[in-house]
Amino acid sequence: MDPKDYKILLVDDEPDILEFIGYNLRKEGFKVVTCSNGKDALSFIDKEKPHLILLDVMMPGMDGVEVCEQIRAKEDMDNVLIAFLTARGEDYSQIAGFDAGADDYITKPIKPKLLVSRIKALLRRKNENGSAKKDNVVKAGNIAIDREQYLVYKDDKQIELPRKEFELLLLMASKPGKVFNREEIFSNIWGNDVVVGGRTIDVHIRKLREKIGEGYIKTIKGVGYKFDLK
Repeated sequence: MDPKDYKILLVDDEPDILEFIGYNLRKEGFKVVTCSNGKDALSFIDKEKPHLILLDVMMPGMDGVEVCEQIRAKEDMDNVLIAFLTARGEDYSQIAGFDAGADDYITKPIKPKLLVSRIKALLRRKNENGSAKKDNVVKAGNIAIDREQYLVYKDDKQIELPRKEFELLLLMASKPGKVFNREEIFSNIWGNDVVVGGRTIDVHIRKLREKIGEGYIKTIKGVGYKFDLK
């Protein structure tokens, strides 16, 4: 992976943060463009198509979660990587970020080496997933999952899922009957370098059950979860 091949958009309302992070990323060879608010970020995204966006959560006018939701609503922007930058570390704020479609969650104060490591891990996972030869549609019983278009159908009726819920369902439905422990789920969905709250998986499982129906995702007490065919 050559950093020179990747463009990063950094969005934060603090000039010192823009300068500090921008300097460290450029030093690694990344192309970096900065914006100080969500509105400008959305305009830039439409024109330049960055590979990864570092997005502050707490910004005046339009916060990072709203910006992320608008990005994910764009048909050609579903695959851009988004990592939130925030001083907040509570479980609920992490869950809100992942529900909006974030790929990672990095808390301030930012440590340059850790930030660079996380960014490279995100880009590496995206490249590995993109190069893997997989069928576009996974069928598990009466549920069909279109991995390219991020669409889920149950009995031919479309179900809308946020990015992380989609990826969690795809992971388990790809291997019905297999029990995934929490470590496997964290590694596959969030990556080993991403630190999320202990309740994050449980909340995503609960929301999935509410949307696709009870009975598909079974809890294996003390171990993890599995997908059962109907």
